Formats: sequence, C-alpha cells, structure tokens
Amino acid sequence: MRKIRRPFFVINPKSYLYGEKTIELASKADELAVKYDIDIFFTAQHVELKDVKKAAPHLIVTAQHMDGITPGRGMGAILPEALKEAGVEASFLNHIEHAMTVADLGETIRRAKDLEILTIVCADSPEETAAVAAMHPDIIVCEPAKLIGTGVTSGSEYMKASDSVVRKLSPETLVLQASGISTGQDVYNAIIEGGADGTGATSGIVAKEDPVKAMEEMILAIVKARDDISKL
Repeated sequence: MRKIRRPFFVINPKSYLYGEKTIELASKADELAVKYDIDIFFTAQHVELKDVKKAAPHLIVTAQHMDGITPGRGMGAILPEALKEAGVEASFLNHIEHAMTVADLGETIRRAKDLEILTIVCADSPEETAAVAAMHPDIIVCEPAKLIGTGVTSGSEYMKASDSVVRKLSPETLVLQASGISTGQDVYNAIIEGGADGTGATSGIVAKEDPVKAMEEMILAIVKARDDISKL
C-alpha cells in the first residue's frame, strides 16, 4: 500500500465539476504535484476516475465513496474491485453527504485493506472521531459537519483536540483537517497550528473565480508548511 508523505493535500470537487473541467483541474494538480513533490489526493465522479488516472498519473486518484460488497449481488453499489481495476488508490468513506452505518463502515474498511485501497474516513464529533479511530483507517477527516462549505475553519482548539484523540487510539492513522478551508493561510494554519498531517478543500477551490489559482495558492501553503516543519 502506498505510503503517504506529510503534509499532503486533498482536492475534492464533489459534484461541482464533471467532464472536461474535472480533467483540466486534475491535469493542473498533477503538474503541481510533480513540481513541488507533494502527495495530492484528487476525487472525481466514479465514472470519470479512470480518465483522471490517465490524465494525471502522479495524483492519488480517490473515489468519493465505495461499498463493502464483494463481486456478485449489489445493484447500484460501488464495488471495491472495480475501483482497484480503474487505478483508484483511495476512497472517502462516511462523509456527512454520504453517511454510513457503523457495520457498513467497518466492513468497507476491511475490504479496502484487503485490496490495499487507502481509506479516508470522515468524523464529525470527538465521539465519532474516537469510534472511527478504533477501526484504524488510513486517514481520518476531523470535520464538524456544520462548518462544511461555510468558509469558517474549525479552529486550532478543535483541531488539536481531535488530533489528540486519533493519536491516542490509532497512532498510525493520519489526520486530515479540512472544514472551511478557503485560503492558503487556512491551509498553513491547519498544518502548523492545528497539527494536521494534511488538509484539503472543495468549494474553497472549485467555487472560486479562478479555481486553478486558488488550488495553487493552497498547494504553495502546503510547501511552505513542509519547509517550515523541516527547519524545526
């Protein structure tokens, strides 16, 4: 399974982008990943993941959801093997916009581990963060649901508290802080002040007048944070 370098960045267009606009943004992100030598996760609509992989081979192509099914029955569900075949290396799970039961989440994490697909699992409250950490996913997104898409970050106090929960229960799990990230400064603060291993954005990039410019600003902030950490 791929080893993720810290700090990393996630670009998650959700359903804001599709088709050629997705490929254009992924291609630019791929250039930046190479230029600055950082790990970038990039999500897309499931039907476009294979195309993203071809257009942006240096990105960590990421599904926005998958299910814990096995080949066979499962009409309408997302089969892990199909994602793996398409070149997908990671998948978000349990986002507030696609919440999962505890049983389904546990089974899907297990299936992902079997196929060496990285799991990025979302958690809202400290209690949910603790429950998710006990399942030992690869990455936990500590993100208060009420702040998603608001442009308001969760603050260093929340970030540090949720980070502490994860470190205690699952030391190998990386922590992603992402709610309300809309500027390069937000990115830098999440890494340096919040102690996150990575961060990312959706509307903070795709809803901007110039998404490529917004994305590059955030990636440069990741680079600055990485360089500053190396000096400590």
